[in-house]
Amino acid sequence: MIRALFARLFWRFSRWTLSTRPGPDQPTILLGAPHTSNWDFVLMLGIAWRLGIDVHWLGKDSLFSGWRGPLMRALGGVPVDRGNPARVVENMVRQVHAGETFCLVITPDGTRSGHSHWKSGFYRIARETGLPVTLGYVDRTTMTTGLGPTIELTGNVAADMDRIREFYADKAGFHPERRVEPRLPDETRTRDVEHPDS
Repeated sequence: MIRALFARLFWRFSRWTLSTRPGPDQPTILLGAPHTSNWDFVLMLGIAWRLGIDVHWLGKDSLFSGWRGPLMRALGGVPVDRGNPARVVENMVRQVHAGETFCLVITPDGTRSGHSHWKSGFYRIARETGLPVTLGYVDRTTMTTGLGPTIELTGNVAADMDRIREFYADKAGFHPERRVEPRLPDETRTRDVEHPDS
């Protein structure tokens, strides 16, 4: 109730416009892209609270130390033990089997400059858990943000990424100059195998 009220006030007075499809009615991996600013976190919470979505997001376990722990968890944070990353997948599978509806937010491109590809973790988690992928976006050129379509990944990395690339082709992010093209390292190798040079 309080979150929904905050969200309504936020979107009423924000310079950004919420332009979105309805929230998913099943567990899903939610991509936050292009992720070019820490302000994306605020927009993500605004979207989730306005649509009534239960969101989780992954963070290094050091973020959850001391007084920050309860706050981060209350905002949907899930600490990741880098010594046992497989536990994340196990926890997601457990929640799916329990019938929970939630979105696991993953930012595949990161905010630091110098990246040439997206990280492939979201793809592996989606395939291992069987979860679909919802395409969330931020676009500074139109000052809009929200959720796009929810898609099922097929295992054909190149073809799946073509669909994702098509959606994000006109999405610039908060800082357009930091935008990273949606492309996975695995995808390049897949294309080389499928279309070898003669």
